[in-house]
Amino acid sequence: MRHNQLQEVIVESALSGLMTPSDSESLLERAYLDAVERVDDTDELRARILDAAYEQFCRMGIRRSTMEDVARRAKVSRITVYRRFATKDALVEHVVRREFRRYFDRFLIDIEQAGTAADRVVLGFVSSLRAIRNNPLIGGLIAAEPDLLVPSMIADGGQTLATVRQFVAGQLRHEQRAGHVSGDLNTELVAEMMVRVSASFLATPSQVIDLDDDDQLAAVARQFLVPMLRPPS
Repeated sequence: MRHNQLQEVIVESALSGLMTPSDSESLLERAYLDAVERVDDTDELRARILDAAYEQFCRMGIRRSTMEDVARRAKVSRITVYRRFATKDALVEHVVRREFRRYFDRFLIDIEQAGTAADRVVLGFVSSLRAIRNNPLIGGLIAAEPDLLVPSMIADGGQTLATVRQFVAGQLRHEQRAGHVSGDLNTELVAEMMVRVSASFLATPSQVIDLDDDDQLAAVARQFLVPMLRPPS
């Protein structure tokens, strides 16, 4: 197998690991749980290597980056990198997992600023698209290497969407318990629809809606997503 073909296989394997359960839950699910449970990584050397890998991947892309490049940028030996991450695909998995963790963290912070359930839906929608599209690594991969990232997000038997749906449904159930939305609301179905709308914008850029215009995105959310908070009569 040629070197560039081997690199593609490695990266595809790593990204699919985000969505494919390896030990009962996907890396995306673990990122979600880390955010909800406020898990803190205190391994400074591991964080240093992940920082270096993140910078390397953002600058050069995943395909063109090697473990040696990451070691050089982290100012550690290649052996040290391999001791923390046995393979390149393992390193990629953990770098992208950390970025999704940061996304979930940001989402939870953003929606705290809203006063109503409707405002939280709008802020959550706008925040999600902005956070992922503007992320130098994940957004950059969607833009520059969509053949790797996008298929892994939508062609995994629904695992990715199910994980994010779980996150959104949990937020909707919280709104129910607080009495902000009807107890008759089908939270799983509404979360599914909201997540699929967001995912479609990420996977396929719109020629009608400017995804860089927060006001326009907010208007779309108010017109089409907020009404979902009202159960059918």
